[in-house]
Amino acid sequence: QQLLVESGGGLVQPGGSLRLSCVTSMAYYALGWFRQAPGKGREGISCISANGRNTMYSDSVKGRFTISRDLSKQTLYLQMTDLKPEDTAIYYCAARDDVACHLSEDQYSYWGQGTEVTVSA
Repeated sequence: QQLLVESGGGLVQPGGSLRLSCVTSMAYYALGWFRQAPGKGREGISCISANGRNTMYSDSVKGRFTISRDLSKQTLYLQMTDLKPEDTAIYYCAARDDVACHLSEDQYSYWGQGTEVTVSA
């Protein structure tokens, strides 16, 4: 059974920062971060290739969020800075049976349960 467990969500003020973590047994696969805001579909926001050399970001988070991975801890991270109310969502990590980075959710077969992020004053 493949495992992905997110943590690090919470309430933060606009302009603040949070770091999300995802402990995963699939750390050597291509991994992605997705989010689903209330009433909206799931959005791919960042991914990292299996060899860690390639990353991608959606336009909505580029320049504010950074994806990284620590293989020794089998953990994927998403450092989020300059948070905005529109970043409020449930954040999911996901893994795909491939080496390439991808931001489409239909490319991922394994998902965590999500962690909630609320950006509000």
